[in-house]
Amino acid sequence: MGIAHLGMWRLVVAALLLLQVTAGIAFAQGADNYIVRFREGTSAADRASIVRGAGGAVGVNFRRANAASVRVPDGNALTALRSNPSVLSVIPNRPVYAIQNGKGKPGSGGGGTSAQVVPAGIDRVGRPTATSDGLGVGVAVLDTGVDLSHPDLAGTIDAANAFGAASCQDDEGHGTHVAGIIGARDNATDVIGVAPNATIYCVKVLDSAGSGSDATVMLGLEWVLTNHASVVPAIKVVNMSLGRTGAVDDNAAMHDLVTALAGEGVTVVVAAGNDATVDVSSQIPAAYSEVIAVASTTALAGTNQCRVLRNPIAADTASYFTTDGAGVMVSAPGEDREDVSRACFISSVGILSTRLGGGTTRMSGTSMASPHVAGIVARYYQAGFQASDIRQYLQLDADRIGTAPLDSPSSQYTDDGVREGVAQAP
Repeated sequence: MGIAHLGMWRLVVAALLLLQVTAGIAFAQGADNYIVRFREGTSAADRASIVRGAGGAVGVNFRRANAASVRVPDGNALTALRSNPSVLSVIPNRPVYAIQNGKGKPGSGGGGTSAQVVPAGIDRVGRPTATSDGLGVGVAVLDTGVDLSHPDLAGTIDAANAFGAASCQDDEGHGTHVAGIIGARDNATDVIGVAPNATIYCVKVLDSAGSGSDATVMLGLEWVLTNHASVVPAIKVVNMSLGRTGAVDDNAAMHDLVTALAGEGVTVVVAAGNDATVDVSSQIPAAYSEVIAVASTTALAGTNQCRVLRNPIAADTASYFTTDGAGVMVSAPGEDREDVSRACFISSVGILSTRLGGGTTRMSGTSMASPHVAGIVARYYQAGFQASDIRQYLQLDADRIGTAPLDSPSSQYTDDGVREGVAQAP
């Protein structure tokens, strides 16, 4: 649960964490791990030979990106790699994290329910209908995995695990929650997703601590790029509720994979980030122009007991934690509401969705906003729209364009001059 405090007539936001927990990922994290980008035409065998010749070891030799993740023992090996004429660049293999504002505690939000609940976020963006429910559309969820035994996620395809395990089964919970927002089944229990008949493809790129790296994300993207057209139903949407700070040009190989997916008609939806003090242009992969970057808003009006705040925080207000900027294409609910206590603390009431181990739980963050839009995009594909049209209509069909997101009362919130509206399902 995110908390902020109101003092001196202004709201001061508490520190926001991106779950930056280190983990032991082979060839994925650590000061001696790098991604090497090679000149076009350098074969996989030649890449491995170049790395070994420099004294390093190959972790992942990518097939669809002209790159490899490597481990080098010292500065001499690093220098040797950088000086090889077949090497274009050697960059750090940067850590990547699940993006959520505070982690829902196990069991929060309740277990299984006797009757299915329509979460407030799904109500806000548009409930599924008999003819608009994502049927026949594949959505790849690049995350911590999915709980493959959860009744509301029945039919999820166990697709890929970037850490080499046989299954993409979730061991953290974030991916299960994200997948439920997209496609929790219409089955009279727990919750319903934006596109309950979409097919979820589970691609595990984050570990049990919600951590991964550029290399694990690249492996996930590469799997989608290789398989999206051959699986049934075809994958048309990718959701990535993950990211890191950085710059658009700091890993050209990863950017190339996203660009290639966009070129093949796959829409990539990304959480904008949970740091209100920075612009989306410094959040990767949200800063890539080929993706749909999603900021977070409240779905409902909150409560207010604080004397110095005149009114409750309204529905469609920018979440106090959300990253924003001109690169954000649309906003969507990343929390149910924000309540303000008598002591003038803001608390975030998260989105209700599926829980690892069964039942439901609440989480807040742009991680929860992004899958609302991924589900909407699946419904656009179901209706026969093409990728380029979807980007246009997602913006044109947004609700309250020019008005929402409303200004957050948080002192860290800065209006970016663009009120892109709240995403709406077709």
